[in-house]
Amino acid sequence: MKAKEDRVKMKDKDKKAMNGTTTGGGMGTSGSMAGSSAGVMVGGAMMTPDKDIVANALGSADHTTLVTAVKAADLVPTLQGAGPFTVFAPTNAAFGKLPAGTVETLVKPENKAKLTTVLTYHVVPGRYLASDLKDGQKLTTVEGETLTVMKKGNAVMLHDTKGGMATVTIPNVVSSNGVTHVVDTVLMPAR
Repeated sequence: MKAKEDRVKMKDKDKKAMNGTTTGGGMGTSGSMAGSSAGVMVGGAMMTPDKDIVANALGSADHTTLVTAVKAADLVPTLQGAGPFTVFAPTNAAFGKLPAGTVETLVKPENKAKLTTVLTYHVVPGRYLASDLKDGQKLTTVEGETLTVMKKGNAVMLHDTKGGMATVTIPNVVSSNGVTHVVDTVLMPAR
């Protein structure tokens, strides 16, 4: 895990440069103001830029499975770190698409390494708003493999190394240490 933590750390000057990033416009859903400085509604809770990624996720009724998995993998301290991070956050419904028993198996202590691999595949070092993502762009995840961005108009999709595809349903959920994009499918690394 040390090597992964080293990959997500940025130089102080890079962090300071990222602090000036604006939240931009977005592909808001269900009346939310995606990228609004006031915050974005996700899972019945207001996600605000003054909270870190974990604090924001804790409020979302749509991300209880993800929060449970992050806790089981001991990734809370990492995701509360300075970052910045870009997190592609699968909803409970996304986890529900996995074969029966997958989540229950992954959160067992003996499967912590595999769970960590899956979760860190959803995290990219740096702060990428939807407007920063370009069609065909390769993003190297904290796990070490890549995700490929696909864009059609304002729609952002991610192609994983196993051939799966996730669509960003709520973009630009800005936190104090990065940005989260809600996705409708769990992305799977090759290993």
